[in-house]
Amino acid sequence: MERPAWAPRSIDITVPSVSRMYDYYLGGSHNFEVDREAARRAMEFMPGLPKIMQANRAFLHRAVRFAAGEGVTQFLDIGSGIPAFGNVHEVAQAAVPGARVVYVDHDPVAVAHSQAVLEGNEDAAVVAADLRKPQEILGSYEVGRLIDLNRPVALLLVAVLHFVEDADDPYAAVTELRDALAPGSMLMLTHASYEGIPLPQERAGGAVDVYKNIRNPLIMRSRDEIARFFEGYDMVEPGLVPMPKWRPDTAPEDEEPYAFSAYAGVGVGRTA
Repeated sequence: MERPAWAPRSIDITVPSVSRMYDYYLGGSHNFEVDREAARRAMEFMPGLPKIMQANRAFLHRAVRFAAGEGVTQFLDIGSGIPAFGNVHEVAQAAVPGARVVYVDHDPVAVAHSQAVLEGNEDAAVVAADLRKPQEILGSYEVGRLIDLNRPVALLLVAVLHFVEDADDPYAAVTELRDALAPGSMLMLTHASYEGIPLPQERAGGAVDVYKNIRNPLIMRSRDEIARFFEGYDMVEPGLVPMPKWRPDTAPEDEEPYAFSAYAGVGVGRTA
């Protein structure tokens, strides 16, 4: 397989990547046949996966606009993935000129593309780091340059926590990040769940097995388990709900059933 110019030499282009599969679902061009093959296998069980990703992206846009409307001008997007149309910095800086954004991802392709997209934008940067190591993120040069931890920050954990296994204690990582951010900071997240998927769990589990087989387990948590990530936050109305129901721009009943296959919510950090 010929390596395209945009693919860093350090990556193995024979192994599927979750970030590149997501890019494929969204109709992007920064993926390889190995990613497309894995995505198509998952879609054999859950043909609505692209619709789920579109609903996830739509929530991201609404949540960022909400935070900007509440006066938040700093955004920390962990697990940001490969840039696609309507990135966080584009939405935030359109709403609030000068809004500052730091992207974080451990996928070299996602980092390389983010660097290219952000060239010349002094108010946005990308960090190569892992959600499971919050101190590496918080102590990075880019966060130190752009994010004032003494002022409210919008922390985005969108479609990333379901790739962190319980053995890696995602709750501890989220708590560590929460405790490092100023009161009034926001947590915005989406998380996959069997609850709401318009398929029998056994069939949906086939798609989950595809991710397990490529060594990126997809952890399907219940609503109650997802709600635990918001400990220490006051939920913004309407609370933790299926993605199309969070402050929708259009009637949720017009959405396709697959769009309801993950939960979304926004919380505001409590003051001391």
